[in-house]
Amino acid sequence: MRTRFALAVVSVVLLAAKQTALSLEELVARHVEARGGLEKLRGIQTLRLTGKLVFAGGGFELAYSELIKRPGLVRAEYTAQGLTAVQAWDGKEGWQIAPFQGRKDPERQSRDDSKGLIDDADIDGPLVNASEKGSTLEYLGTEDVDGTEAHKIKVAQRDGDTLTVFLDPDYFLVIRVRYQHTVRGAETQTEADFGNYERVNGVAIPFSYEIGAPGAPRSQKIVVETAEINVPADAGLFAFPAAPAAAKE
Repeated sequence: MRTRFALAVVSVVLLAAKQTALSLEELVARHVEARGGLEKLRGIQTLRLTGKLVFAGGGFELAYSELIKRPGLVRAEYTAQGLTAVQAWDGKEGWQIAPFQGRKDPERQSRDDSKGLIDDADIDGPLVNASEKGSTLEYLGTEDVDGTEAHKIKVAQRDGDTLTVFLDPDYFLVIRVRYQHTVRGAETQTEADFGNYERVNGVAIPFSYEIGAPGAPRSQKIVVETAEINVPADAGLFAFPAAPAAAKE
């Protein structure tokens, strides 16, 4: 059973642990503790999120579901008006079905086009076991995030891309991530704001994601209504769909 909680009601231990200066290692350790601890995080083999994707202005929304499976597989679906768009990463390649753009057949995507999916497929998040993923971390001090002086940590990934993670200074949970990717030689930047954390089987999971360009109003919001841990998830769900067998004459 999950227990609802908010940033305003978190363990007194975490509040007491707040310091004016923390090392990078201490910040990461407190983040892992705030998430629920390494043992509980590693106990998550699959995570299924369901809810809705709402576009700016609230005039249009889609049903949303996302299934994540270790090690690094993800499938996201968006449904409206009888159509379902799919984006997936099977650990080696990405693919999509884009019926809202008039493309109803599955099509493969390049690794560059799948970078956002690859980020989503990391159940633990970029700060946990960073060295094992080939990433290096650097503490950059603090930066204002909507009135909060958040701790700012640069994550240099093995492929040369960079994430900048912002941690709440009191609760050490991620409140913003700035994604800097190189896609076909051009640099792109996107930000996601995370909030409405709830505990699911003892693990803190954000139930709200607001996405947009840095310095601009957020154009999309994902509202998670249900989060389920360790649901059955066959690897075939993430693989590029096999061509239908030819009809027998």
